[in-house]
Amino acid sequence: MTAASQALAQAPTQAAQPTRPRRSWTSWLPGGPALPPASVHHDRVIMHIDMDAFYASVELRRRPELVGTPMFVGGAERGVVLSANYEARAFGIEGGMPSSRARRLCPQAVAVPPDFDTYGEVSAGIVAVFESVTAHVESASIDEAYLDVTGSLRALGTPRELGEYLRALVADEQGITCSVGIAPSKFIAKIASGQAKPDGLVEVLPGDVTSFLHPLPVNKIVGVGEATGEKLHRLGIMTVADLAHTPASTLQRAFGPHQGALLSELAWGRDARRVVARPGERGVGCQETFSRDTDDPAVVRAELLRVAGTVAWRMRQAGVLGRVVTLTLRFADFRTVSKSLTLSSPTDSTDELHAQAMALYRKFGLERPRIRRVGIRVEGLVDADKAYCQPTLDAPERGWREAELATDAVRRKFGPNCVQRAVLTRNGYAPAP
Repeated sequence: MTAASQALAQAPTQAAQPTRPRRSWTSWLPGGPALPPASVHHDRVIMHIDMDAFYASVELRRRPELVGTPMFVGGAERGVVLSANYEARAFGIEGGMPSSRARRLCPQAVAVPPDFDTYGEVSAGIVAVFESVTAHVESASIDEAYLDVTGSLRALGTPRELGEYLRALVADEQGITCSVGIAPSKFIAKIASGQAKPDGLVEVLPGDVTSFLHPLPVNKIVGVGEATGEKLHRLGIMTVADLAHTPASTLQRAFGPHQGALLSELAWGRDARRVVARPGERGVGCQETFSRDTDDPAVVRAELLRVAGTVAWRMRQAGVLGRVVTLTLRFADFRTVSKSLTLSSPTDSTDELHAQAMALYRKFGLERPRIRRVGIRVEGLVDADKAYCQPTLDAPERGWREAELATDAVRRKFGPNCVQRAVLTRNGYAPAP
């Protein structure tokens, strides 16, 4: 066991997961530039989260009879293997391999045809989970993403606690596992998530970067493929430590000025790339998963009030108001439905968002369905200082908005959970429809 792995083994034990309902209270924050270049420095906290055997895991979720059986996603006789579960990998089957070869390696393996529509839906759901804790989410592919969670830690705990929380939420929401790497840079986080597989978490602290990186084989560096690895081996470079102590000028002569300099930098864990959030319409939202599926309308109404308060608070912190309100419900069987409406005037009021969410809820005409998750999202955003909100004739000079602004100041000073509406502390909350 290396010194780095010993350090990781001695890391603090996992924190207990949040109980009902999970408080993923930041979600779908406004878009825009992810991080200005000047903000990329040594104390960034970057996560790389990679699904474990993604396509195969999604198929096993809906084909539980195949759990424990070697299987792969791809053509039964022709084509290539897109993904294989770990039982199939034990026989040497891996992604990109011809299906015919996979059959020879493991004749009893079950081949499952791909369903890309489902994979896309699951991927979108996973990204929504990530966006519930940070606006800085960069999807690297359908089954992996980088997150900059630096700004989320004060509210949501330590990096390790947040990583474990996300792993639990992905497993609960989507029924699949993922591996998490946490580090000061994208490069180290990517390697750490690979070391965490399957279904694990590895955190590399800023002071442990070289002790973690240098014992690894040189081909663990992202971008070092078979040809580059063989060339490095011919130069006597077997580990990342060997690469780090090779003069940059030597590497530049062997690989060219750009690649040689890059290899030299990466060998010391230097990577200033920032997490770039995906483009899209700005929106603010939150989604909450119940610890147990519920068919109690009072519980749903109470949770929608809590979610509306979270969304409204985040909007006020971002200085925006919105007109388009969307309510999303996920049922116990994982079906998801949504409805939207457009307000005549933009708002950031908890009561207004809650009232509109309840109006949308009633439009579904549901008869006590078992609900797994609720979510509210607000789009059609405008800057608060440029928006005009039409007051009603009976509106008081000072009311709930002023109260919410006052509680915002308290929450900024003492944390998000220090103040909440008294009605949410009572059992059996059942406001009038």
